Amino acid sequence: MATKFYHFFWNYAPVSLFLHIITPFLRVMNEIESRIKALRKELEQHNYDYYMLSMPVISDRLYDEKMRELQDLEKQYPEYADPDSPTQRVGSDLSKEFAQVTHRYPMLSLGNTYSKEEIADFYERISRTLNEPFEIVAELKYDGASISLIYENGRLTQAVTRGDGVRGDDVTANVRTIRTIPIKLMGEGYPAHFEIRGEILLPWPEFERLNREREEQEEPLFANPRNAASGTLKLLNPEMVAKRRLDAYLYYMLGEQLPSDEHFANLQQARAWGFKVSDAIRKCTSLQEVFDYIDYWDNERKNLPVAIDGIVLKVNSLRQQRAMGYTSKTPRWAISYKFQAEKAVTRLNSVSYQVGRTGVVTPVANLEPVLLAGTTVKRASLHNADIISGLDLYIGDQVFVEKGGEIIPKITGVDVEARTILIGAKVKFIDKCPECGSQLVRIEGEAAFYCPNEWQCPPQIKGKIEHFVTRKAMNINMGPETVDDLYNAGYVRNVADLYALTASDLMKLERWAEKSAQNLIDSIEASKQVPYERVLFGLGIRFVGETVAKRLANAFPSMPQLEKSTLASLMEINDIGERIAQSVIDYFADERHPELVGRLQQYGLQMNLREEVISKRTDKLKNLTFVISGVFALHSRDEYKAMIEQHGGKNSGSVSGGTDYVLAGENMGPAKLEKANKLGIKIINEEDFLKLIE
Repeated sequence: MATKFYHFFWNYAPVSLFLHIITPFLRVMNEIESRIKALRKELEQHNYDYYMLSMPVISDRLYDEKMRELQDLEKQYPEYADPDSPTQRVGSDLSKEFAQVTHRYPMLSLGNTYSKEEIADFYERISRTLNEPFEIVAELKYDGASISLIYENGRLTQAVTRGDGVRGDDVTANVRTIRTIPIKLMGEGYPAHFEIRGEILLPWPEFERLNREREEQEEPLFANPRNAASGTLKLLNPEMVAKRRLDAYLYYMLGEQLPSDEHFANLQQARAWGFKVSDAIRKCTSLQEVFDYIDYWDNERKNLPVAIDGIVLKVNSLRQQRAMGYTSKTPRWAISYKFQAEKAVTRLNSVSYQVGRTGVVTPVANLEPVLLAGTTVKRASLHNADIISGLDLYIGDQVFVEKGGEIIPKITGVDVEARTILIGAKVKFIDKCPECGSQLVRIEGEAAFYCPNEWQCPPQIKGKIEHFVTRKAMNINMGPETVDDLYNAGYVRNVADLYALTASDLMKLERWAEKSAQNLIDSIEASKQVPYERVLFGLGIRFVGETVAKRLANAFPSMPQLEKSTLASLMEINDIGERIAQSVIDYFADERHPELVGRLQQYGLQMNLREEVISKRTDKLKNLTFVISGVFALHSRDEYKAMIEQHGGKNSGSVSGGTDYVLAGENMGPAKLEKANKLGIKIINEEDFLKLIE
């Protein structure tokens, strides 16, 4: 209709009338485009001020408001979409199969040393080889995941992991979520094509936050920030990567037209273009200056916001670097000095066992207090029965203790020579629950033992209630101490009992007044409006986290439907495998769980997907299977997945004979493209897909 209207005016109406109508429209569109560009520029500057300079000039709230305005405008006017927009930092999905990329310049490892004598030998070797004055650049050796960033005309085009040094994984979509890595460079004078390398890191506060969350979910803890950063970088969903707030430091530039022949000067220039380059790098003109730098950071490293495990030394002049060359594995012009891990020896006094909300039993070593890395260590996790067996521990042993990644105490060995005839009993993993005495069980393929007595085991009961009331579940204003008080008073034995509480019940307990009691009752009452998917998460079904709960709720829009689900129907849901599916089946197979859910429903909790969500469902894609691959401009990969499920279709992670369509964006995975073409599967773009569901 709009097109016919346009042609009518163009062919038959006076030009003046046409211009009179179209000019205000064009003016509005120009104003919208200008506003979008202005918001992007302003937000890019605020990102730089906050993440690079640590000097924010606006409040977080005002920043969020501007970001929200830009997101709304881009959604309303997709013709102005830009993959470099600050809104894209939240992450857009890429193919689950990381493409392999050959490094233009091999990513070699550095030779390691732990002694100053070897540093002196390295220094003398450079002096003999060059036979001319030289400078050494001393840098911090970051303990993270190595990355190579490629820029074309000032824009990030590719991010590749080290891999085997010759080829690495293309993790561009994930790296784009890291706010300290510029997508578009600032200033001018950068080469048309260059590569800059550095380290992806997880700062200490984020590492600790992530491990606290994993501990609450009874998931294995990351041993150190390096493992956490590396694992995060390989996640298949960039939106999850964005939530982990990775950081990055850049430390080496490569290319044909670099600004300077000096490595140090190139890094200073990189900082001006928006890269995060450490302020700790120093030029050294003598061996003593190198030693002073090492000594300073060996002590000062504990005050850094990220993990380092040593110092890197490089010849400053790129000309001299080329003259020295490489061995088959390492550059001759660089070396790393690794700090000695701080260790301590102390006595193993006993081993205790903790029971989590899902029944998992974790052994904990109780130690004679010892000072380690600036803190007093009294306890260390022994993880599971296999770890205990491997260490061959006895009570009274002198054990070697380290901090994994400087943060998690762990026992790394036993001083066998220190054993005496007075040594205590051999440490063996218990076979009965330390809290309720039930026989422990171990699921085949899992390392942990767990207590199956979830209905009478106190820490499991209290743990489930604590999980149920968390912000991400029912958001009831109640902490562990209150849960403990209510349990000890006999008021609660499961989550449904919370809804039978009265203010007068609470006021019978110590430290409870009328106002505080009523506040808790009001919070419990408000939780009845929490959406069905969060209620499902709050039930604490093993392996069912936030994301899985949402997928289950979308696939089974009511709790009765979920209760009647089968293993096969559950495994049809995207990203839900046999382990999760079997856990859901086992949960409802225990008749006490449906009874508990029934009580919650009687109290008024939401047991159905919201009507506005259900009303948008159709059968337009019924019996059709889609594979999504690539980067999209109009919607994120997760949004397209949700649309497919909303309209009755099924998502699949791999192309097969059962695939009906491949929804392809930019940079579609080459393996999927080849297979789709081979099988004759139709490949559609965003516009084609949106027409299917209109």
